[in-house]
Amino acid sequence: MKRIITIVLALGALAATTVGAQTAAPAASPAAMPRASAPAAAAPAPAAPAATGSDAMEGLAAYYSSRLEGRKTATGQTFRQSRLTAAHQTLPFGTRVKVTHAQNGRSVVVVINDRGPTQAGRVIDLSRSAAGKLGMLRAGLAPVKLEVVAAAPAQKAK
Repeated sequence: MKRIITIVLALGALAATTVGAQTAAPAASPAAMPRASAPAAAAPAPAAPAATGSDAMEGLAAYYSSRLEGRKTATGQTFRQSRLTAAHQTLPFGTRVKVTHAQNGRSVVVVINDRGPTQAGRVIDLSRSAAGKLGMLRAGLAPVKLEVVAAAPAQKAK
């Protein structure tokens, strides 16, 4: 163990001199190094903010791959392409959102039951059924505006 520490200290001193540092800090022995304190207790995650009717977002929408049919969503529900559902990064599960296609004006109301999208620039992932109602199946992506229609129902205390 002493040999490894000696090698590491020697390499550190060599690196400091070859980089051209004006003043190299003296190498500290392992015994003199401060010990890491115990990790602080994790603070509870903040509750998701309540959605209001004035919440509005704009960005790109995409729709789920058919390979995800039958898999569990973040809420534990089974994903079905035929349902009017969607994934959003921050809106509470159960929130009803009106999604309006920015180019053709079509809109659909979906229920948030999953988390996503994970790609940059996208604000929502839709089921195939919802994407069809917006007329975006051929394109795959569409510019949309999101408006919260109804906040998620209050959860019962356990």
